Amino acid sequence: MSSNSDDDSQQRFALGLVFALIALIVSTVVGTVVYQRVLKAPTAATGAVVPAVLIVEEALVRVENGVVKFYFATGKADVAIGGNVALADVVRGVANGKRARISGFHDATGDAAVNAELAKQRALAVQATLLTLGVDQNMVELSKPEQTLAGGSNAEARRVEVILID
Repeated sequence: MSSNSDDDSQQRFALGLVFALIALIVSTVVGTVVYQRVLKAPTAATGAVVPAVLIVEEALVRVENGVVKFYFATGKADVAIGGNVALADVVRGVANGKRARISGFHDATGDAAVNAELAKQRALAVQATLLTLGVDQNMVELSKPEQTLAGGSNAEARRVEVILID
């Protein structure tokens, strides 16, 4: 009976080790994807080329030429993971006496009133993120939602931009 118990213990140990390795591999893959999409997103500061056409059905954030751009999934107002990090320069700028301007944009498809309201909700979600980072509400200016009529994809139009102004 002793050898049977030892065999069971060894099998349980081997199974535990296999499951631990699988968990490690899965978490490494997920971590790499998050790093590539969020933390290592191309910016003008790194000199990386930013794609001309953006096709996205999930929330993401990018910093381009000092403008923080939040992109949103269709019909959603959820701020992208990494928004706090992307807004760090804006928070510093406001602390140094500048104001933040938040502008919401929407595409030309669907009902214009619904799109304008969704653009407003997205801008308010970004404003809430700034406020949680310690920015005084009096230092944040909200612009009226604008419809993007120029070239570009609908995904590019579903955005909120944050800039520093004097």
